[in-house]
Amino acid sequence: MEQIQNYIGGELVEPASQGYLENFEPATGEVYSLIADSDERDVEAAAAAAKAAFPAWSTTSSEERFAILMRLCGLIERDLEILAQAESRDNGKPITLARTIDIPRAVANFRFYATAAMHLANESHDTVGRNAINYTLRQPLGVVGCISPWNLPLYLFTWKIAPAIAAGCTVVAKPSEVTPMTAQLLSKLCIEAGLPAGVLNIVHGLGPKVGSAIVGHRDTKAISFTGGTKTGEEIARTAAPMFKKLSLELGGKNPNIIFADCNYEEMLATSVRSSFSNQGEICLCGSRIFVERPLYDRFRNDFVERVKALKVGDPADDGTDVGAIVSKQHFDKIMSYIELAKKEGGEILTGGNSILFPAETRNHKGWFIEPTVIEGLPFDCRTNQEEIFGPVVTIQPFDSEEEVLGYANSVRYGLSATVWTENLSRAHRMAASLESGIVWINCWLLRDLRTPFGGLKDSGVGREGGFEAVRFFTEEKNVCVKISSE
Repeated sequence: MEQIQNYIGGELVEPASQGYLENFEPATGEVYSLIADSDERDVEAAAAAAKAAFPAWSTTSSEERFAILMRLCGLIERDLEILAQAESRDNGKPITLARTIDIPRAVANFRFYATAAMHLANESHDTVGRNAINYTLRQPLGVVGCISPWNLPLYLFTWKIAPAIAAGCTVVAKPSEVTPMTAQLLSKLCIEAGLPAGVLNIVHGLGPKVGSAIVGHRDTKAISFTGGTKTGEEIARTAAPMFKKLSLELGGKNPNIIFADCNYEEMLATSVRSSFSNQGEICLCGSRIFVERPLYDRFRNDFVERVKALKVGDPADDGTDVGAIVSKQHFDKIMSYIELAKKEGGEILTGGNSILFPAETRNHKGWFIEPTVIEGLPFDCRTNQEEIFGPVVTIQPFDSEEEVLGYANSVRYGLSATVWTENLSRAHRMAASLESGIVWINCWLLRDLRTPFGGLKDSGVGREGGFEAVRFFTEEKNVCVKISSE
C-alpha cells in the first residue's frame, strides 16, 4: 500500500513520528493508501527549509521563476489523466469533473501567476517643488503558510501556492488529510521540474497538529486558509497577536436568486450545475434557491425533473454526474441535515436518501447520497441558515426585491451570490445590496484571476487575487456580469 510522504527541502521524506494515517476511498469505503502522520517537528523542518531557500528565491528573476513554473505546467498537463484519476479516487468526485475542471485549473493557476509576476510594476511619484521622488517597492513577504481544503484538492492547493511562489515567497503547505494524493503527485512533479529545494514544502497530517503548527510558527509571515469557519476562528486567534497577514476563505450559504425575466433555459441548466457539482461540496454552490413567484411552479417542476435525471454512481465512470461524499463523517453530517429539514417541516421533492449499491459492485460500501431538493422551509430555519456542504438545496418563492434581499442576507455567511435577470438596473441594484464577496449575474463560477476573491461576514477576511501572496481589501466585492450574445 502506497505511503504518502512529506516534501521537505526538495525531497520526499518520512514523518518524524514514523507513523501513518489511513486514507479512505469514498466510492468504496476502503483504505487504499497511508498518509504521513506529521507533527510540529516536521513543520519545523519545513519552515527551516523554506526560510533557508527564501534569500535566493526572492532574488531570482521573475523570468527564471516563470521558466520553472511553466515547466511544472507542462508536467501537470502531461500527467493530467493520472492526476484526474488520483483526485477522483481521493475525493469521490466524477472523473470527468477532475479531468475537465480541477486539473486544468491547477495548470491555469501556475501559468497565470507565473506570467503575472513578470509584469509587476512599481509606482513612483515626482514630488513637485521638493526635488524628490517617492516610489513604492513590492517585495516578497517571506515564508507563507498555505492550508487548503478537501473539496477541490489540487485546484485550491495550487491557487494558494502558485501566487506565493511566483511572487518570490517560499511556502510551507498543508493539503487536507482527507485528500492528500494529488499533493503527493505534485511533489514529485516539482522535483522533476527543477523547483529549488525548500521553495515549496508540503507537510501532510491532521489540522490540530500540522495546521496549528504552521499557523503558530514564528517564521510564517502570512497564512492563507480555506476551510470551515470554526477553524478560521482558531487561526485568527493564534495569528492576530503575532501580526501575521491573513487570508481566510471560510464557509458559505449562497443564494441563487431567479427573477421571472431571466433567460430560462440557461438559468435552469446552470442552476442544476451550481447546486450539485462536486456533490454540492463547493463553497460557492447555490444551496438556497429563491424564485420570483410567477416563475416558481414552472421552475420547481423543471428543476426537479432535471435533478432526478442526474446519475449518481462510480466516480470512475465517465457517465457519472454525482459521485461519492468525501468521507463517512461528512456523509453522516449531510444525512443529519436532511432529517432536520423534515423535522422543520420541509417537503422532500426528490432525493433525501443514501444509496446502497449491490453487494457485488465495488461501490457497495461507498458513501453516496441522492441529490436532494427541499421545499416549504422558512428562510430562518437551521436548514436554511447553516452550511451543509452537500447535494442538498432548498427552494422558496418570493414577491419582491426587498423580500428576497432579506432572505439572502439573513445568514451569517457572505461568500457568493447568483442573480438571474435581464433587467440591467435590477442586476446592479441587487449586486450592490447583496452581502456577498462575489456576485454572479446570469452565470456561476465564472472566475477571472485578476479580480479579488473572498467573502464578507463569517465567510472570511482578506482577498486572494492578482499575483501577491496575500492581499487585503475592505468590504470589497467582485461583480461578474455575463454579457448576452443575443
